[in-house]
Amino acid sequence: MNSRAIIGIGIAAIVVLAVLVFLTAARRADVRGAGALSKETRRRDTSVAAEAGTSRADVENAAAEVRRGTGLVKVDSLPPAPWVPPDPEAIGVSRRQFFNRAMVTLMSVGLGSFGIAVIGFLYPKSGGGFGSKVNVGKLDDIISGIHSNGGFLYLPEARTWMTEYPKDALAKAELNYKGPVLNGMKNGVVALYQKCPHLGCRVPECKSSQWFECPCHGSQYNRVGEKKGGPAPRGMDRWGVEIANDSVIVNTQQVFQGPAIGTNTTGQEAEGPHCIGGGVKH
Repeated sequence: MNSRAIIGIGIAAIVVLAVLVFLTAARRADVRGAGALSKETRRRDTSVAAEAGTSRADVENAAAEVRRGTGLVKVDSLPPAPWVPPDPEAIGVSRRQFFNRAMVTLMSVGLGSFGIAVIGFLYPKSGGGFGSKVNVGKLDDIISGIHSNGGFLYLPEARTWMTEYPKDALAKAELNYKGPVLNGMKNGVVALYQKCPHLGCRVPECKSSQWFECPCHGSQYNRVGEKKGGPAPRGMDRWGVEIANDSVIVNTQQVFQGPAIGTNTTGQEAEGPHCIGGGVKH
């Protein structure tokens, strides 16, 4: 599943959760059913009736007579209702409304923060570190580091293996690679993504065979990441390389799929014992 599909699913889930939380929390807690009166309303009606010198039974009997048409009276004959101070909770926002709105607000902020974090995690970074263009150092220093580390240089900030590409193989490289990947080869380096294209294990180097050999399922690749054996569907994926002011820039914003099975531009065979098994042939 690609990152766009994951982002779409995550956003849809956040929207559904937010709607459910809002509908649940926004319901008035003081309503028990259609047409029901709150405790405050019933208490206020009882207080008004008591100050007017009538009981609840008197009010209900008068209402029944009005419905039957026998208790009609002139409005002018009724005494004015006494003024009753409003309930402080009825002015503005009640405690229930305050807590309901506070809960909705906090849940919305929480879900929104989570959604932003998910999107930020899935999208490539705009600068610095993996997911962006990483300046890994001067070209001469990179090549010297490859030589001093036995043919393989690991760059953790870019999650990348750097190896040297032989100049005498450039003619074949031009037939199999292009763009930023070929640009790196023309400058003598290859930037390989550390993950095995089979199931994503981190692929280590094998100093004795001078190949990459995956410990998970035995896939093997030559020093420039072209597949030599095992269940992997292709060679190691790789990054584009730019050279700016003699510095090597590894662009980890876009991964290029590894070469097809059978690609062997350098002709390199195992130079010693294998680290994983005895050498798996495809």
